[in-house]
Amino acid sequence: MVEFRRINTTLVVILLLQFTAVTGKTSLSFTVRAGHSATLLCENVIKPQDKCDSTTWLYSRYEGGTTIELIHLGKKKTDVISKAKSDRLSVTEDCSLVIKNITREDAGRYSCRQYNRSGEQQGPDFPVLLSVIIMTQDKQNYMIILFCVVSTYGDCKHTVKWVYEGNQNDVEIRPATCASRVRFASHPNQKLLKCNVTDTNP
Repeated sequence: MVEFRRINTTLVVILLLQFTAVTGKTSLSFTVRAGHSATLLCENVIKPQDKCDSTTWLYSRYEGGTTIELIHLGKKKTDVISKAKSDRLSVTEDCSLVIKNITREDAGRYSCRQYNRSGEQQGPDFPVLLSVIIMTQDKQNYMIILFCVVSTYGDCKHTVKWVYEGNQNDVEIRPATCASRVRFASHPNQKLLKCNVTDTNP
């Protein structure tokens, strides 16, 4: 078990797009590795605001799924979300949403909504898509298997591929939709093994 923990923390070098802006700035797309943090920008903020008291952040895990309020007029919805999730959320001075220690379940569609002083919605929501990269490992018959998977909202628009710059006979790489697997019998040079993740949103 000790060796596998070491592999999990030292073997994988990951290259990914931290931020991709979609043409026209009608939405944003972020791709972040599980365990890291992300700051989701709110591009439709109205001013002035006192502690983001005109800003609400909504979240939906799946297309057509339930939408919940995470932040309502600048305050966390602790009656809707768990304390564990609430503790990982915060809002910056410019009303961006910060998510710490990201998990697979954080992938989804976030929407920044603005309200005027009369309590009426001001303009359209500004959507932000968050995709999460998950790295896992397994062992089968003395073979080590590493998986690199992207959890997304809606159809996957990422390419995922393990790349090994050493002797190709040392590893077996199998790409799949929004995922890639590498299998090897011995410990390859960790600096030569990478999981390349690219967000192909237009």
